Formats: sequence, structure tokens, C-alpha cells
Amino acid sequence: MPYPSPFHERTQALCTSYRWKEWAGFYAVRSFDICHDREYNAFRQGAGVIDVTPLFKYDITGPDAAAFLSRVMVRNIKKLRVGRVVYLCWCDDDGKIIDDGTCARLDENYYRVTAAGPTYHWFMKHAGPYDVRIEDTSHQLGALAIQGPQSRNILRNLTDLDLDEMRFFAASDTSFAGIPGQLTRTGYTGDLGYELWVKNEDGVKLWDALMDAGKPYGIHPAGLDALDICRVEAGFIMQDVDYIGALDAVIESQKSTPYELGLGWTVKLKDREPFIGQVALEREHAEGSVWGFVGLEISWEAIEELFDGYGLPPHLPEQAWRDPIPVYHRGRQIGRATSGAWAPILKKNLALATIDSKYCQPGQQLEIEITVEWERKTVPATVVKTPFYDPERKKSYGPDV
Repeated sequence: MPYPSPFHERTQALCTSYRWKEWAGFYAVRSFDICHDREYNAFRQGAGVIDVTPLFKYDITGPDAAAFLSRVMVRNIKKLRVGRVVYLCWCDDDGKIIDDGTCARLDENYYRVTAAGPTYHWFMKHAGPYDVRIEDTSHQLGALAIQGPQSRNILRNLTDLDLDEMRFFAASDTSFAGIPGQLTRTGYTGDLGYELWVKNEDGVKLWDALMDAGKPYGIHPAGLDALDICRVEAGFIMQDVDYIGALDAVIESQKSTPYELGLGWTVKLKDREPFIGQVALEREHAEGSVWGFVGLEISWEAIEELFDGYGLPPHLPEQAWRDPIPVYHRGRQIGRATSGAWAPILKKNLALATIDSKYCQPGQQLEIEITVEWERKTVPATVVKTPFYDPERKKSYGPDV
């Protein structure tokens, strides 16, 4: 049976749709309403709040914490300053991604790593030579993400931090209406947003304080269905959807490297001590990757024409989809789209895809499979840069924002 999060007492009462799913062993709301539209609009036009407690969380402390993390991560954590967060991934010896997440430096020798999957065993496997303590705090800390253009205005009423000076991917100890915790300017929607971290016993108090502060700004609880559309618009990958972790893959071809998933920018190869997977990644960096990760814009006009040929109106899934779909170039399959969604704010049909690296140039014309009345057809899809949606407010700061 799934665990209730520290906020479950409130989310359960508000979830009138009864639409739940299991996320990392926790109960998680798919959508509070029957339709997720209001929750999506909160993320993009006001402020949406989502319970992200199910993220795996590891507090790593000790004099060798930075050295240890630099050994297991593709980024050099020794260069991470106190009060900063980085997005990163970690790999096996062959340079294949195990997981992706964030690392926050909360104090001189105090780091917090978030992960999509359970990672404690991997960290402990490599901790032996280091003076470091690794604590799995996944069931000790609750976390809420408040995302959207009004999120900063709402938090001004909860914390004494100068939010006008809090930069993108910053972290700080603070209190929320007297509740101690940490605030990070992070999120999974690709919009202005923050994540609030507190002890479990303070969960309900934090939820109530945040909702009270947000009433004048149209705050709204949101679930995973709305979040999934936002993360597609932002071009963010998802484990077990857009890639399979190397420790979970059944066959070699299911594994991916950071370069193949568009995460090459997170890999730091030079001016650092050796890290796990470095030799393989250096070789791939020099020789090039077989696969590339791209965004696709799928022709709406072609979809309309295709459905019209059957005497039907065009139809798309209501939620973001996660079933791999073949992608072709002139009739030959060259990859697969792993997730996608209709983007309401862009009015475009989008997909994220892993394809042959020869076809990854923006503007490249491809075809994607679509099924109408049990018949498999294709429609044009154009390779485009991601993120599809990238508002200036996501990274901006200052009193006039």
C-alpha cells in the first residue's frame, strides 16, 4: 500500500476526482478535478502547488562530501558554492545514465541530492574511501513545489528572504510563516517557481500557510497530469519514460548516455579528479554519439487532413502520452518519440524523441507514426530546439519582475 505524504490530509480532501497514482511508493494526485485544465492554467497563468514529497532525497554530509559527490556525479561538485543548486546526472562505468536529479549545497559540508529512483545503494557502494555520511531522508522531509508567474508574490508573504535577489537555482535556509525549512528556486514546469522543504511534522501547517497566502493570487493545488504537460513544454526528460536507468535496463540497447539525452552540457570532463564513467564519456565526446535527443513539432494541418479522410474530427490524447512512437525519415525508422503532449499555451502538438544523430539538426523534416481507425499512418514532424516554452521570468529576478 502506498504511503501518505505529509500533505495527504489536505490533498485527499481536495481531490474530488479520486484520480490517484503511486509515485515512488507514495499516494500522488493525478488531477484534483476531473479535467486537469485548471491546474495547468494555474502553473502557466497564476500559481499551482504540487506535492513533490515522493522525490528520493539524500542528505550527504562530512568533510569529504564534495569529493565523494564529484566522484559519482558527472559535474564537479567541489565548485558548487554554498546556497546554489545544480541539475546533474550520474552514470555507471560505461557512461550510461543511472539517474538524474539535483544537488543543493546547503552548508559548507552539507549537500542534498534529489533523485527519481532509489539511489542509496549506489551511493553507499562508492562511499567507502570517503569520510562522508549518507542519510536517506526521503520519508523524513516533505516538499511542495509552487510554480507559476505569481509564485514569487505569494512567497513574499511567507518568508523574510529577499526574493528579488534570489537567483535561479539558489537555495537557502528560511522559515515559512515561522515553519523552519529550506527554499530552492527550482521546479519541473520550466516556469518561475520554487520548492519548499520541511520536516514531515510541519507538512499540514505549511500547506495551510501557503494556501492562505496564495488566495489573493488564485493559487490552486495541482496534480501530475498538469505537471506532465508542463515538463514536456519545458523539454525535461523523465526516467522510465524518456530513458531507462542503466541499473534497470534489461538489455544494453535500452541504456543511454548523457550526450544521447541532450545532457552533454552537464558533463564536465576537464580540470577535475576522475569520476565514474569519465573514460567512456571522453571517448564518446571525441567520436560523437549514435543517438540524439530532440524536440518535434508535429504538423497539426496534416493531422486534420488525415482524420478528415476518415470523416472524423482530429483527436489527440487529453493527457501527455508516454508510449514510444516510431519516428521515420523517408519511410525508414530512425528513432522513437518517447513522450509528448498538446501544448495549450503554444497551440502546438509536441514530442520528445531519441533519433539517429544524423537527423538532429533543427529544421530537419521527419515523419511520426499516428494511428487512425486502427490503421497506421505517418504525419510530418519537424526537429526543433528545446525547451519549446521558455519564459523570461523563469530565470529573471528583481523587484520589477
